[in-house]
Amino acid sequence: VYLYTTVGPTPLVPFAVKRLGAACGVMITASHNPKQDNGYKLYWENGAQIRPPLDEGVSQCIRENSVPVNWDTQGVESDPGVTNVTESMTKAYFDAAQSLVADRGLNAATSLRYVYTPMHGVGAPFAARVLEIFGLPPYIPVQEQLQTDPDFSTVAFPNPEEKGALDMAMAVADRENAQLVLANDPDADRFAVAERQADGSWLMFTGDQLGTIFAAAVLEAYRHNGIADSKIAMANSTASSRMLGVLARKEGIHCAETLTGFKWIANELESLSKQGYRAAFGYEEAIGYMVSDTVLDKDGVTALGFFVQLASRLHAQQLRISDYLETQYARYGYFESANSYFISPDQRKTGEIFSRIRYGDGSNNDGISRTSFVRTSAQGGATEVLRYPLTIGGFPVSYIRDLTIGVEIPDVDKICAASSGAGGPQLVIAKGQYEPTLPVSSSSQMITFETRNGSRLTLRTSGTEPKLKYYLEASNSENDRALAARDLEAMTRAIADELVQASKNGL
Repeated sequence: VYLYTTVGPTPLVPFAVKRLGAACGVMITASHNPKQDNGYKLYWENGAQIRPPLDEGVSQCIRENSVPVNWDTQGVESDPGVTNVTESMTKAYFDAAQSLVADRGLNAATSLRYVYTPMHGVGAPFAARVLEIFGLPPYIPVQEQLQTDPDFSTVAFPNPEEKGALDMAMAVADRENAQLVLANDPDADRFAVAERQADGSWLMFTGDQLGTIFAAAVLEAYRHNGIADSKIAMANSTASSRMLGVLARKEGIHCAETLTGFKWIANELESLSKQGYRAAFGYEEAIGYMVSDTVLDKDGVTALGFFVQLASRLHAQQLRISDYLETQYARYGYFESANSYFISPDQRKTGEIFSRIRYGDGSNNDGISRTSFVRTSAQGGATEVLRYPLTIGGFPVSYIRDLTIGVEIPDVDKICAASSGAGGPQLVIAKGQYEPTLPVSSSSQMITFETRNGSRLTLRTSGTEPKLKYYLEASNSENDRALAARDLEAMTRAIADELVQASKNGL
């Protein structure tokens, strides 16, 4: 057994699994969850988090061994079967991070000032060390949040994404005249940024905006190192922005879409590396970024170093990170997201909401134009009629993917228009037809719609919280932000009023 004997960032465990050729890795962490929570992450021998069916096997073993054999931790470190790798693997991790350094001299010369908070977690010494590796000046700390504190005493919720979570850091930045606020979540696998704008206001970047910024910068770095575009692979989750896919198509690199969660993103990138690709970058909208294939998981420490290096380069050109993002919008089109959730503690009611979206209310008279797709069940013989809405917010639905029952249908509006007035079903789906490329799970709800105005909506249940989540993105290929904003507003209203019927269902 290889053991880290002190607290540290989550990415150190998947790094060590790969470096040491271990059979698996365990990280005790509750991440950014409330202080009363605890949990762990489990990594397989490839260094990525486990995914089905391995998780089922682990759960079964836990149920079969629910009473601990021994609570005594005395003597663990002196056991002959235990090797302390705290120093050696931490050093190896930072040595590996040096591959991300572009120009230490340029980094050291920067006049950029930045404030950092670990949100009462473990990140502070590791953030300091990665900046040193890059040759960058030290951060300005938020002293009140610098030490590990399991009670998270200065924040209501230790998640950098939460409104108000970075208020203390911004106040320090205002006092110190710093241009950036940088944050890790408590186990330092996620990374958040706010930037002071020309008018003195603060711009808090969304997870998708940071994903686009990282993707563009990583691509620049790989090209600088002579890696062919055709060998570069990136990935993000289906709940994340499609801007990465547009970038990939325009630049000629490979891009994969996965289910939500880094267990899917990292395993997909690892699979692509076996096919000869360079696993360059992966991200999810929940501020998780993988900028180096030495860690097959999100890594807020190396992301911080890489990001500050980019910001320093731009600062030398009298540019902000927001200017760099504007360059990406000009090249790939404008994308704006509105991700949120409804509190839905009643699982039965949540199931009914998704059933109504999928099958209608049974009356065929709910005032919503719907599909009439007849589908043979997976068992064969029995059929069901799929009655998804044909419009959302007045915009025609062009694509539907339902990963709960296992259908993926492109050109929905065209199929329905072609059968208009013919009577009977608009589409007959036989067994084996219109099956999704992504994994299907009947134990969770997840439906994705795309509309002809360039918007995409994913509705899903949470695996850990009583929430019905939605991920909405509007886009405009001509960078027309006003139009994208209007579409986003209309679609947001439609989610609450047409699909979820929030008022009627008391959500």
